[in-house]
Amino acid sequence: MKNRIFFGGMLAVLLIEAAVLILFALPGKENLQDTVAVNETAQAVQNDWADLTQHRSRTDLDYVVLDLDGTVLYKTRDGLSESINAAIRHRDTTVDIAVGGATVGKLLVANNVAQIFQAEKRRVIVAIALAILLQGAICAGYFFYLRRVVIQPFQKLKHFAQRVAGGNLDIPLEMDRKNLFGAFTESFDMMRAELKKARLAEAEADRSKKELVAKLSHDIKTPVASIKAASEVGAAMAAEEKVRENYERIIQKADQINTLITNLFSATLEELHELSVRPTDLKSEELHTLLKNADYLHRAVIPPVPDCLLFADKLRLQQVFDNLFANSYKYAGTKITVTVSMEDNYLAICIEDSGGGIDEAELPLLKEKFKRGSNTANIDGAGLGLYICDACMEKMGGRLDIENGATGLMATVWIALSRSI
Repeated sequence: MKNRIFFGGMLAVLLIEAAVLILFALPGKENLQDTVAVNETAQAVQNDWADLTQHRSRTDLDYVVLDLDGTVLYKTRDGLSESINAAIRHRDTTVDIAVGGATVGKLLVANNVAQIFQAEKRRVIVAIALAILLQGAICAGYFFYLRRVVIQPFQKLKHFAQRVAGGNLDIPLEMDRKNLFGAFTESFDMMRAELKKARLAEAEADRSKKELVAKLSHDIKTPVASIKAASEVGAAMAAEEKVRENYERIIQKADQINTLITNLFSATLEELHELSVRPTDLKSEELHTLLKNADYLHRAVIPPVPDCLLFADKLRLQQVFDNLFANSYKYAGTKITVTVSMEDNYLAICIEDSGGGIDEAELPLLKEKFKRGSNTANIDGAGLGLYICDACMEKMGGRLDIENGATGLMATVWIALSRSI
């Protein structure tokens, strides 16, 4: 509908411009001077011929009155033709003045065709200028319309795709169902939801694998320990050297099995440490945008950030803030207080909710893999968010502190300042 309005308006303006140009280009009358006004002026001069000092112009024409000798008897203004020859050169209108049937003088009416033409040209220019302004206004309005319904949604999709590529699947894509791309953006958010389900299923599989490895480790280590203990007793009691060597070989193999089981258990804990983090110099003014993007429910007031140069990975830093705000939304559901300060060689971003915090004994466990607080019952999650945040900050030369604040759980992100400052 709006497209039809735009193109209809543009067509109407173009037709107006074409009509004005055609009218201006059409040939007009060679002499555009008002003959009726000339006749009225001549009649008035004839009536006042006896005393031209009392004569007054009754039209908007400029003219000069001469007697038969060429003497100027009257003129409306200076600068007009004051002789027959000058009037001929200027193409002025010459009229005989007759009184009592005899010619007594000449009326030289100034040629005002140029003035008339200039006035017509000014009107055409004004009309075209107004049409161009109207055309520009229509184009500007359509541009802002396209920016709102096309460009801005695609910019949101761009940032959303970057978040999804970075592994952040908790923040939904804001949608406007009345928008031209409403269904398109809804499909993208459905993709995010499905990816999140797959990620949770993967996390559940990882947790099951860890539990299986732990169970097998315990079950296998117990008989291995028994074998080792019995072998140690046998080696101590063996009378022959060959028998003692056999027992010692059994003890060595038992230690080897125990080491392999321990390595198998530790390997599952190292998988997430392979997360790619590439810190570079980052202007602190970009933190305001990162925090604003993370607070998609608008529960915090983002304070000004001091000017400095940081050493961080922008994508991973966005992921850290996204996880912290998402946790606050899920587990506290309150307003969020954000404070910014500089200490030593770090910029500290403190994010605190009003949910009352958690048990002090659970705080050290929150940054471990698959660990969640006791307040997370019936809330989906894999227990990986803070673990990933802590790993990312460590690789960027910073750190993440989790503690109970004055009103709730408080997370402080310590971002290292760039060495190039």
